[in-house]
Amino acid sequence: MKRLIPDSLAARTLVVLILGLALSHAISIALYTTDRSEALVSIDGRHIGERIATVDRLTQGSSPSDRQRLVNLASDAGFKVSTSPVSAIEKQTQTSEQISRLRDSLISHLDDEPNRKIRLRYMDMKPENADDVVGKTVKTVMISISQKGENWLNFAVSLQPSKPFWSFRYTLSMLVMLGAVAFFSSVFVRQLTQPLQQFARASQQLGVDVAAPPLPERGPLEIRLATQAFNQMQRRIRRFVEDRTQMIAAISHDLGTPIARMRLRAEFVDDAEQQHKMLADLEHMEKMVFSALSFARDDSVREPVAKVDFRTMLHRVCDDISDAGFQVSLTIDDKTLACNCRPVALRRALSNLVENAARYGGEARVSLVKQDDGIVVTIDDDGPGIPQDRHEDVFKPFYRLETSRSRETGGTGLCMTVARSTIRAHGGDIVLSNRDEGGLRMKVYLPTV
Repeated sequence: MKRLIPDSLAARTLVVLILGLALSHAISIALYTTDRSEALVSIDGRHIGERIATVDRLTQGSSPSDRQRLVNLASDAGFKVSTSPVSAIEKQTQTSEQISRLRDSLISHLDDEPNRKIRLRYMDMKPENADDVVGKTVKTVMISISQKGENWLNFAVSLQPSKPFWSFRYTLSMLVMLGAVAFFSSVFVRQLTQPLQQFARASQQLGVDVAAPPLPERGPLEIRLATQAFNQMQRRIRRFVEDRTQMIAAISHDLGTPIARMRLRAEFVDDAEQQHKMLADLEHMEKMVFSALSFARDDSVREPVAKVDFRTMLHRVCDDISDAGFQVSLTIDDKTLACNCRPVALRRALSNLVENAARYGGEARVSLVKQDDGIVVTIDDDGPGIPQDRHEDVFKPFYRLETSRSRETGGTGLCMTVARSTIRAHGGDIVLSNRDEGGLRMKVYLPTV
């Protein structure tokens, strides 16, 4: 059932409008048809009364030959008139609101004569031109009116049936109405939902670029209020990031001076072993400050987006790490794969991932797969892997797995954090998993648009 319901707001609005109007139109036609069938008697009753009164006045007191000629002239296919010495209706047996209404109409139109008798009866009669049609009948009202001289004037009036509900005219009316509603509603709904589409795109862009331009505040009041709140949120997030960067930059600048003084003082230490330890700690502190500053500045956001061949970029990353003495293999085809990205930042993130796999896993095996909505880079290694419950921890700033990431390597615990931050800034993500045969698998998902 859910598959039949449109997914977009515009489509759902159109469906509700069209179904609602179609249903209301159908109900209106049904009520009109019912009212018309009920109104035929009263409306036609007034016309029947006028016509019968006219025939009665013309035939009153006329000779038998003139009376028959007038009767013939007054008769037609739906209004038959005849004269007889006795009534065509034996006696009045039917009583209903319709008969009472028609009787009152006749009395109001006929001349006031004493002892006038009026008999009415409704019955179904087979039309003369439908002898070969089985079961076809026409609703007919039989009327007999007494005249002077023991003469009766008889009428057989065929009531025109109402048109069928599902007629061509009704179907055409429905199609024209639905077509007009669909056209004008689609134009209106499109204008109404376009700001929502822009709002959704801006929300996605905010997760990639916090410095994106603000949304134009237009559309209905509710959408304008939501846009204003979104722009205000974006400004607050931008100020928060800028304040954080300035704070880290100030701390880094302030720490640089005492670290430099301590390095100079360490040169005067006589104990060579203590001097070496102090200089190593100072170097480690400098690397941590530099890495923290680089992470806070988030250089990948400031780099302009460019269109590059991702296949060539990945090939160069693997070649550079292989030239550095690590074991790296690459499985890739020769087809050009265009990708819009920030080349320097993305290349640095991929280098960190491949180098980590080769450094701590013995060998990095890299492969590239093209998908409909993007690309997937898979990096496998032969290392000890990472426990399942600690896969998310390795992306935390300054977090290191002591059993496999030694401090002697000089790592600061920011490589994986910066790499995932860069990948997510491009609209992608990194997923870790342990291989059944041993080792760690990193899958990098990146959109190509």
